[in-house]
Amino acid sequence: MRRLLLLFAAALAAFAQASPPAQTSVKINGKTISIRYSAPSVRGRKIFGTGGVISHDPTYPVWRAGANDATALHTDADLDISGLRVPKGDYTLWVLPEANQWTLIVNKQTGQWGLEYQKNRDVGRVPMMTAKPAKLVETLKVALSSTGASQGKLEIAWENYDAWVPFTVK
Repeated sequence: MRRLLLLFAAALAAFAQASPPAQTSVKINGKTISIRYSAPSVRGRKIFGTGGVISHDPTYPVWRAGANDATALHTDADLDISGLRVPKGDYTLWVLPEANQWTLIVNKQTGQWGLEYQKNRDVGRVPMMTAKPAKLVETLKVALSSTGASQGKLEIAWENYDAWVPFTVK
């Protein structure tokens, strides 16, 4: 029986989802902003740049900011993301990750697999600030945080990149 249990546990570990679902949310001025995404890990691979993992996606150079389904944003409030007006509702988030500049893309298409990007559905694009993290970020992390009053920050960190953009809840 013990051997069977060990075998089952090993099989379960082998079939564990490579990019588990993850979520982040923040409440600002009583309104909730949330992001659902799948969080892949580096696992010794090159992620960004020529020959990187995301360069094999059919939407490349645009990236779904995660794995599996497109990364989903829900906001109970109108947002201003670095000058881009985003009415309350549901969206997908995409990123154009270039070596020296990342661009956040907010898109109206929702519910799709992350390989179905339609540029004509973009709400808009905004530049993100970037920095190199102190150490490699093994598992993709998307984070929403309050920075005071009606202000917040959306941050995406993975591999050797940390990118963020401020937003205001209207």
